[in-house]
Amino acid sequence: MHVAPPKSVCVFCGSRPGDDPAYAASARDLGRALAEEKLRLVYGAGDVGLMGELAVAAGAAGGATFGVIPAHLVAREVGRRDLSTFVVTETMHERKKVMFMNADAIVALPGGPGSLDELFEVLTWRQLGLHEKPVLLLNVAGYWDPLVALLDHIVAHGFADAAFRASLSVVGSVAELIAELRRRLS
Repeated sequence: MHVAPPKSVCVFCGSRPGDDPAYAASARDLGRALAEEKLRLVYGAGDVGLMGELAVAAGAAGGATFGVIPAHLVAREVGRRDLSTFVVTETMHERKKVMFMNADAIVALPGGPGSLDELFEVLTWRQLGLHEKPVLLLNVAGYWDPLVALLDHIVAHGFADAAFRASLSVVGSVAELIAELRRRLS
């Protein structure tokens, strides 16, 4: 008898905590919620910043965790070893590919250049028709408002179709995010 693997959600987020405690609180809430929904967390395997908050909360709630980290970041991001699955890659690109390939949906929490790189790669792949996985942005305390405005600006000026902007669902709370994941992953 074939057992289907668990549905998995890849979360891109900061390796730093940011300047608003709401960011870490949302990461913890999301980690717990994913575990409660029996959704496996796929993430960058770090034990620092929002990544650490997310993974600790998911693990403490009994959730499955799948971490992927390139060898050169194991010390810098304090690669978390008590995960259900821990994968060390050679490059950042390979990390992104492994995370993406092991996920049914992608979520971005607040983060910096690395989170933006990861988010834009999966959005570009979707625009090119390489996947149809849901891509969601958790807009904690309006953090992503400038990005959403930029995406609207890009579309308004003809550098992307409206479908590009529509491929990114923006939600304002973990509850909204979980509701959207339930709807899109069922």
